[in-house]
Amino acid sequence: MEFEKRKKATLATMSSPEPDKSPKGDIDAPIIPLLKTLNTHPSYFTTSSCSGRISILSTPTATTTVKKKAKGGNWVFITHEFADPNSVQNLIFPLNPNFDSTQPSNQENLVFRFEPLIIAVECKDVFSAQKLVSLAISCGFRESGITNVNNKRVIVAIRCSIRLEVPLGDTHMIMVSKEYLNYLVGIANEKMEANRKRTDSFHDALLKIGFLQPEIDSGIGDYEFLNMNQDLGYQDSSLINGGEDGVLELSLPIKPLVITGEPVEKLHLWGHSACTLETTKNPKSVLLFGGFGGMGRHARRNDSWLLDSVSGQLELVDFANSPPPRLGHTASLVGDLMFVIGGRADPGNVLNDVWVLSITNNEWKQFQCDGIDFPLSHRHAAAFVGSDLYVFGGIHNGIISSVMYRLDTHNMKWEEVIVHGQKPSARHSHTLVAYGSELFMFGGFDGVKALGDLYSFDVHSCIWKKEKMTGTTPYARFSHTMFVYKNYIGVMGGCPIKQHYQEISIFEVGSGLWKRIKLNSIGEDLFVRSTTSVVGDDLVIVGGGASCYAFGTKFSEPMRINLLPLLSLAEIRDVTNDETDSRIQKRSNGGFDMNLEGIYGRQKIIPLRWVLRVDKKHAKPAKDVLKKFGWLDTERKVYTQENGVYVCFPITKEFMVLYQNKKSGLNEEVDEVNDLNFQEILKISSSTKALYLLVASGAMVHADHVVKIRKASSSPLKVMKEAVASLLNPTGTRDSGLEILVGDDGWVDHRENGVLYSFDATKCMFSWGNLSEKRRMGELDCKDEVIVDLFAGIGYFTLPANAKMVYACEWNPHAIEALRRNLEANSVADRCVVLEGDNRVMAPKGVADRVNLGLLPSSEGSWEIAVRALRSNGGMMHVHGNVKDKEEESWTKQVSKSIKEISRSEGYDWDVSIEHVERVKWYAPHIRHLVVDIRCKQIES
Repeated sequence: MEFEKRKKATLATMSSPEPDKSPKGDIDAPIIPLLKTLNTHPSYFTTSSCSGRISILSTPTATTTVKKKAKGGNWVFITHEFADPNSVQNLIFPLNPNFDSTQPSNQENLVFRFEPLIIAVECKDVFSAQKLVSLAISCGFRESGITNVNNKRVIVAIRCSIRLEVPLGDTHMIMVSKEYLNYLVGIANEKMEANRKRTDSFHDALLKIGFLQPEIDSGIGDYEFLNMNQDLGYQDSSLINGGEDGVLELSLPIKPLVITGEPVEKLHLWGHSACTLETTKNPKSVLLFGGFGGMGRHARRNDSWLLDSVSGQLELVDFANSPPPRLGHTASLVGDLMFVIGGRADPGNVLNDVWVLSITNNEWKQFQCDGIDFPLSHRHAAAFVGSDLYVFGGIHNGIISSVMYRLDTHNMKWEEVIVHGQKPSARHSHTLVAYGSELFMFGGFDGVKALGDLYSFDVHSCIWKKEKMTGTTPYARFSHTMFVYKNYIGVMGGCPIKQHYQEISIFEVGSGLWKRIKLNSIGEDLFVRSTTSVVGDDLVIVGGGASCYAFGTKFSEPMRINLLPLLSLAEIRDVTNDETDSRIQKRSNGGFDMNLEGIYGRQKIIPLRWVLRVDKKHAKPAKDVLKKFGWLDTERKVYTQENGVYVCFPITKEFMVLYQNKKSGLNEEVDEVNDLNFQEILKISSSTKALYLLVASGAMVHADHVVKIRKASSSPLKVMKEAVASLLNPTGTRDSGLEILVGDDGWVDHRENGVLYSFDATKCMFSWGNLSEKRRMGELDCKDEVIVDLFAGIGYFTLPANAKMVYACEWNPHAIEALRRNLEANSVADRCVVLEGDNRVMAPKGVADRVNLGLLPSSEGSWEIAVRALRSNGGMMHVHGNVKDKEEESWTKQVSKSIKEISRSEGYDWDVSIEHVERVKWYAPHIRHLVVDIRCKQIES
């Protein structure tokens, strides 16, 4: 709240007619649009600025006695526009000189100067500051950086180095000619032009990533971010008028969902997933997983939340063996199994894993799938049809994809689908839903623009079809949500926000007609990367806020919309009579006639798993038959129903195929079976005959609603490895194993190479053998450099560094405590920013001249992070590693080769070379601790 108060007070001052504290007294006109854009963002506000200026400054000489207040000098000439050479000449070489050398006036130096744009921005947190600095540097403001993180205030300076400063002489004697002065004015004007281009580039970059552009004629203080009490100033007139039809057909109230049981901040997420549960145990509930946000420090999550859509009760579900944290994944539910695919664990770690959650057993399981390798993917879309999970698009290995993959969840096998018809373009952040045996896909982002097309995909023919868009069609968008209700498909939210912040677009299956529905009382919610879940007749909306950092940490509250009024849009047709329903029936019929009444009206849902239910007295011989012909699914458990009267055997897909093919003739064949003898069945070699006899025994096929997955057995070796691993440090931090025998605490002071290291010896390790490397780092000339230390610890290589600024990353809280203490003790806290957390998340991008990777036995997991931390023109990397003495040369070459490959994948054309190899110490017999200095340099074009 203190940040918001300071912002409000500062912006009120900016809009005041009273002069500000600058010598000029007001804001420079050329950068008013840029300042307005920065101040629309909830995580930033500007505290001071200069658009760039050409000036002549008069300053006291060393021998002049002046008052202390006047020490800075006076402006003889100043302009924030291009300078006129004649005006400057007339000032310095006037017909009637202002400066008379015969008078005993004070002698003052005259300096001609050009100074580029500089803006001081207060940021809500360090993360927001890093993002802004990185963007500014990418636009040419390479001297930008975090200048202050003290007193709970984070200040960023946006600036560059295209300066000019030339002495002209003094007030008694001008030492340059008129021609030379004209030459200086020309250079200054060229620099002003370059400064303007960089400023415009920075402004454009802010707008492209989602910053809002206020109306230019509004007051400088009108910066309330998305002021929902008004019409925002960005509302599209066609939305108000209902688009082509002139009026909106319907409006729906949207109401807050009051959360109990847990703080509502637990649901402040985006990029998460949500599935509707309709089980007896959890009726009308929504299961949420993963995402970014949460209480406290916002981060990627792997929590599973159960939300009762009626009462608002929120419960953290403690499932065993949860997947690692992620966002941008998909979660798809069939029965009581939820399949989670891919996602991004951090900016440098995209996933392709498959996790399955059994709601019944409260247990996660990771599957190693057969078939082709599913790519590393996030921001894809997925939907189930039958037992097949279809995945389309997304960002695969850094490339936007247009490939359709299918996961056969019966045998957990991936394959690429060979598709036909009107194939959609590559995209990510789109949506995909299943309607019977068809998939519908809308929108997304193709790398250049948002998309507004709707496609259908028939899973039987594998044909894509671009649907005709009629009616009041939805706007192009991405990072939106999509849902199915009755025979309607709805689209809501997404980017760009100003186009559809208060409407739902509804597509009626069969008629192909789009309608736009107005939402009332939307409040301050931004439904970007949120989730929508249909629970009965309600649409439950959770989370959302932004698909990128442009909206900071603005999260939406849980909401609920009742969808029943949608049915008033048209008469509800009878499924068996209406001509349109022939298409609906076709979409709903997946090729099997064993269908279940779904939550979407009369749509038929194909079960994912099946069981063969037999009378208890026939259970043993029936099981023997199923095992003999390979029809028993051994990955699922057998269970009983109706107090043990019936036994349910999980059956394979092969059994179901045979059953479906022979079903029409089963009754006739069964009638011929007079004397059922299971011992005779075991002697039969014909699978068809065995099937007939099973049915004759009263066995029936049913959908498996229980799906009890067997736990995979573990070998003794695996059990032993897991037991040993549990005894080792699981946190990834470098901790001490010392215990205090005498004394109150474990804090010790150690001085080496002139640097004081304080640490708690019971909680932090201290590396005595790195003395020479710490000395080497301290002797490097880094006074004008920015350093990123990815593994700072207590400050081993951070404290000795003679640098302009050091970003110190560390996730061990005990080491961080010592690091902060050491920064103060060594009087270097003013030039070090401590970034607490995983460096894969916290490390800055595009700011470093030098990166330290001081992690043993290997820092390879952070090489990609190090490349991203360097400036676009390269820099130096100090890569640590434990290496066998006979493999030193091959290791250094491998490091260089890997860095080269990573830099190319990041879009850099660098010359990567080995500059030096430092042998720090023997780590173990025949194993050295090495540091290889890798120079990355931009190749001259």
